[in-house]
Amino acid sequence: MSALTVLADDQFKAPSPDELFTFTPIIPGVDWFTKPVLLALLSSVVVIGFCWAAFANPKVVPRGVQNVAEYGYMFVRDQVARPFLGKDADRWMGLLLTLFFLVFLWNIMGVIPILQFPVASHIAFPAVLAISIYVLKVYLGVKHQGAVGYFKNMMFPPGLPKPIYILLSPIEFLSNMIIAPFTHAVRLFANMFAGHMLLAFFSMVGFWFLFEKLTPLGATVGVIGVVMTIIFTAFEIFIQFLQAFLFAMLASMYIGGALHAEH
Repeated sequence: MSALTVLADDQFKAPSPDELFTFTPIIPGVDWFTKPVLLALLSSVVVIGFCWAAFANPKVVPRGVQNVAEYGYMFVRDQVARPFLGKDADRWMGLLLTLFFLVFLWNIMGVIPILQFPVASHIAFPAVLAISIYVLKVYLGVKHQGAVGYFKNMMFPPGLPKPIYILLSPIEFLSNMIIAPFTHAVRLFANMFAGHMLLAFFSMVGFWFLFEKLTPLGATVGVIGVVMTIIFTAFEIFIQFLQAFLFAMLASMYIGGALHAEH
C-alpha cells in the first residue's frame, strides 16, 4: 500500500504503519512473497553481481566497478575489520564486506524512486543476519576457547574481587547471550522503520497540500513538507550508511571477541 493514498474525505491523515509496512502478496496465494522479500532477493543478486564484476578478474590498475568495490573493501578492512580482528581481519573480509554491502543496499532502497522501501524496516531481515552472527560467535568462541573457557572468560573477567562476580556474572551472560543479538537487529530495524515513517509523513504533507487540497495557506505547509522531505532524505542516506557500518562493525567485534578471550 502507498503512503500517498488519497483519502475518501477532505481531511489530512498521517500514514499509518499498516499502510507503510503491510503488503499484499505479489503472487496471489503465495503469502510470503511480498515487496520486502522481492527487494531482499534483488539486493542479494545485486551484491553478488557487483562483487563478481569487481573481483572475478581483478586488474592491477583498478577501473570502473573494481575501483568502486576496492574503495568499499578498504573502508571495511580499515574501519570495521582491523580494529577488532587485527591479524585475522583478512580471513573475515568476505563476510564483513558482504554484510556491509547487503545492509547498505537494503537501507538505500528506501530512497530509490519506485522501490522506496528499506528492507531492514521489517524486523525479520535484520534478525536473520543478527542470529547468524550470534550463532557464528558462539561457535567460534567454543572452538577457540573451549566451552568452559568461553563462558568463563565471558562471565568471570579476571582481576575483580570474587564477591562482585555474584552480580556481574549474570549481567555479563544476559548482555552477551541475549541483549547483544537482540540490540544488533533492533538498532538497524528501528532506525530504518522510523526514517521511513518520517519520509512518508513529510512526503504526504507536500503531496496533500500542494496537489490534493491546494489553498493559499496550505501551499505554505506543502512547501515546508517538500523542503523537509529533501532534508530528511539527505539525512536518511547518511543514517542508512551509518547503520550498515555499525551492523558490520558489531559483527566484527563479536567475531573478534569469540576468537580471542577479552582480558
